Amino acid sequence: MTIKDIPEEWEIRATETPFVGNKTSVRTDDVVMPDGTVVHRDYQVHPGSVAVLALDDADRVLVLRQYRHPVRHKLWEIPAGLLDVPGENPLHAAQRELYEEAHVKAEDWRVLTDVYTTPGGCDEAVRIFLARGLSEAEGERFEVEDEEADMELARVPVDELVRGVLAGELHNNCLVVGVLSLVAARAGDGLDALRPALAPWPARPFEA
Repeated sequence: MTIKDIPEEWEIRATETPFVGNKTSVRTDDVVMPDGTVVHRDYQVHPGSVAVLALDDADRVLVLRQYRHPVRHKLWEIPAGLLDVPGENPLHAAQRELYEEAHVKAEDWRVLTDVYTTPGGCDEAVRIFLARGLSEAEGERFEVEDEEADMELARVPVDELVRGVLAGELHNNCLVVGVLSLVAARAGDGLDALRPALAPWPARPFEA
């Protein structure tokens, strides 16, 4: 048996969207189960996101701390953001987020991993990139607002982040998955064997 996720779509008898927000919405589908019964499934419809694990020459990861109201925490995270335009190239979006949130650019980009954050209740797909060859971006800094205006930046050694993840001190999904994927990639075929930055992404197809 091959351990690999496969696309599949069960019959939908009816669908409605009871809530539409600024960036996301909530959808209710009537889905036919294998035994023929029909059940309601509510879930958040999300445009998708990108995240960047930016690794410097001193083996430190660029992280930021930001207030997240739904969980009432300030979380350490890696730079991330929404795919605001349908079909947007995720690499371009990731480069934009790294610039806007950290005023940093990178020379080497790879796909670290792709994840569905909460597939039981949301269709959000995230592509996490590995960015290396970091340097200060040119031009003026991006003007931040709202929660980002209170953001803190730091560069933290990989080993310290791994310790924090396993100790239950760091909780952001992209940071946890990104850092542990980095360690796994190093222990496997190495970082240069990761997928190229423009590797296909069936969850959010794009034009290269």
